[in-house]
Amino acid sequence: MNDAVPASEVAWQALPERSRALFLLAGGLPMLVLGTAAGAGLGLVLGTVFEDTDRALLVAIGAVALALLAGGLGTWLGAKQYSHTRWLLDAHGLAVRRGRLWHRETRVPLTRVQHLDVKRGPLQRRRDLATLVVHTAGTANSAVAVPNLDAGDAEHLREQLGRQIDRDDD
Repeated sequence: MNDAVPASEVAWQALPERSRALFLLAGGLPMLVLGTAAGAGLGLVLGTVFEDTDRALLVAIGAVALALLAGGLGTWLGAKQYSHTRWLLDAHGLAVRRGRLWHRETRVPLTRVQHLDVKRGPLQRRRDLATLVVHTAGTANSAVAVPNLDAGDAEHLREQLGRQIDRDDD
C-alpha cells in the first residue's frame, strides 16, 4: 500500500482477487433475470405463431435459453469490469481507471475532497472488502466510488485522504 507519494513513483493498484466473485455476481444476476423474462416473453409470442406446439414448453425453452445467454454475457462483462478497474493514490489525489474499450479515468484532487465514507455490504464483509466513497466539492451528487477494495486498503485510503483534508483546514 502506498502513502501519498509522487505520481511517478506509484503504480496503479488492481482490486483484490477475492472481489472478482462480486463483479461476476453484479454482472450476471441482473442479466440472468432479464434474460429469463425476455425468453419467457419470446416463448409466449412463439406460442401464438406455432399454435400446434405446447406453449408452456416454448416459454420454458425460451426462458432457459435466453437466461443462460444473457447470464453468461453479464458474467463475462462483470469479469472484464473487474480486470480493468484500477486505483491510484499519489501526491495529487485519488484516481480510478475503468474500462478497456472505453477508458474512463476519474481523478479527485486532494483539494476537492469534502468527506469520505467506507461502505461494506454483507457480501463484502464476508470477503473482507469495502467500497470507498469520496465526496467532492461541487454538486450535491458529486462522489467517486471505488468498489470492492480490500477493507484494509479502503481504511488506509480514507485515513490518507482524511489527513490531507485536516491539513488543508489548518
